Amino acid sequence: MKLIVATPTEIAVEEESVRHVRAEDASGAFGIEPRHADLLTTLAICVVRWRDDRNVERYVAIRGGVLRVRAGEVVEIATREAVVGDDLGRLRRQVLAAMTKNLEAEQSARAGAHRLEHAAIRQICRYLRPADRPFKAKPRE
Repeated sequence: MKLIVATPTEIAVEEESVRHVRAEDASGAFGIEPRHADLLTTLAICVVRWRDDRNVERYVAIRGGVLRVRAGEVVEIATREAVVGDDLGRLRRQVLAAMTKNLEAEQSARAGAHRLEHAAIRQICRYLRPADRPFKAKPRE
């Protein structure tokens, strides 16, 4: 079988000689072997495991996604994020580091958005407060 794991920015995994794939959806963990029936499912955040023809197990941590089996020969996974590894301990550390980095970036972006919102609200309040507007005298007749 062929396994393809794709993110919006890269092909994280493209393996030609896969004997078994294990993933997890809302119903639990499941396995896929060659000649599997066509399948389409939504994946949970999980670690997808696969074995190649030399019986070497590899891993990819994914942040949810969609898995499709075509003609029992191709397993395709589309996901937002994927971290590939050969060792579960190292993969765990890589995923935690990536999650920490992403969390910091999200917090920074959120703080920037809040600053912009507050600046916009202050501007609107200044405009709407009549006391802050310059007084315009009516022309005399």
